[in-house]
Amino acid sequence: MTERSEGTDQHGSEPVGSGDRRWLTRNVRVLSGVSLLQDAASELLYPVLPIFLTVTLGAPVAVVGLVEGLAEGLASVLKLWSGWLADRRARRPLIALGYGLAGVGKLLVAVAVVWPVVLAGRAVDRIGKGIRGAPRDALLMVDADPAARGRIFGFHRAADTAGAVLGPAIGLGLYEAFDHRIRPLLWVALVPAVGSVLLVRWVAEPARPARDPSVPRPVVSARGLPPQLRSLLIVLGVFSLVNFPDALLLLRAHDLGLSTGGVIGAYILYNAVYAAAAYPAGALSDRLPRHLVFAIGLACFSVAYLGLGLVHSAGWVFVLLPIYGGFAACTDGVGKAWVAALAPPDRQGAAQGLYQAITGAGVLVAGVIAGLAWHHHGRGPLLVSGIVASAAAVIMAINGPRWDRVAVAA
Repeated sequence: MTERSEGTDQHGSEPVGSGDRRWLTRNVRVLSGVSLLQDAASELLYPVLPIFLTVTLGAPVAVVGLVEGLAEGLASVLKLWSGWLADRRARRPLIALGYGLAGVGKLLVAVAVVWPVVLAGRAVDRIGKGIRGAPRDALLMVDADPAARGRIFGFHRAADTAGAVLGPAIGLGLYEAFDHRIRPLLWVALVPAVGSVLLVRWVAEPARPARDPSVPRPVVSARGLPPQLRSLLIVLGVFSLVNFPDALLLLRAHDLGLSTGGVIGAYILYNAVYAAAAYPAGALSDRLPRHLVFAIGLACFSVAYLGLGLVHSAGWVFVLLPIYGGFAACTDGVGKAWVAALAPPDRQGAAQGLYQAITGAGVLVAGVIAGLAWHHHGRGPLLVSGIVASAAAVIMAINGPRWDRVAVAA
């Protein structure tokens, strides 16, 4: 293996500002708009879904972890397939299919009168997420400056999360207007979901050279990826085993005494911090070692989880969830930019799919275990996750440089 050195920085990208290519390209703008609309739809539902399941439909708390965990698990499996396919076929149809299925899933949730229908709706929604994620992330880099990967993915995450602020804000207003009825909100969420699908038509996809069909690629494989990327994926996958679905954090907020409106308000605040910090964190990772930015995110995770596990006052939720927003801002877009920097150009889709599949599978396991343990141990799972995240932050800060260097075959 030989290291890339000429024209690259220590994080595996060219010096920021080099070359003539822009970073805020048409695809970055359009796909950011698509994600904003879809996330507005999804996040309008997300803070009320645990309450809808447990209060309106009478499901046990374990079902919340089961629903979210299985939904993420389905998405994880499909991310492997869509990432592989995105390197071999047109990506825009996959993106349109993924966002279309998300709309169908939201329709199923809206008509549900028993919790298994919600499970089906969330499954279809997450299937759509699994199909669209890797090809969308690959198209974000079309005609863009590779030196600005952090800014590109940070901007996209900021736009995506702006939808997560807008959606719950609309939901909170309508929740009051609808006399605290949740079901009408489920129907309102279909409007931005449909808008996101229509916007996909403006995504640009250049023609790619034909591949040699005699050289097939397996769907599930890390073969051909640099060793640094493979070891990084293992580390991030292990951490994801203690990263619970956010629905359980919202349920904890409700258990601490927040009303449904209070839970929505706290969730809006979390997403506002996430949206505001995502682009600065991504841009920072173009200039500083990405492992340091990621370690800061893990530290935020630890503080938020330990805090939610230890406090007994609902007021602390409005302090701890915004700190948790710092975790998302410093890891989500930064992680994708990190993978994009380490992956070979012809394996971008597969690398993103593998990364998202591994971490999503971890969330599946974490969601199921935490949902089952919640009944018997209450805040215990939060404390365990917070302690593990503290250790992970230290390990990332110390050992991270080995994953910041890009290598290619000699």
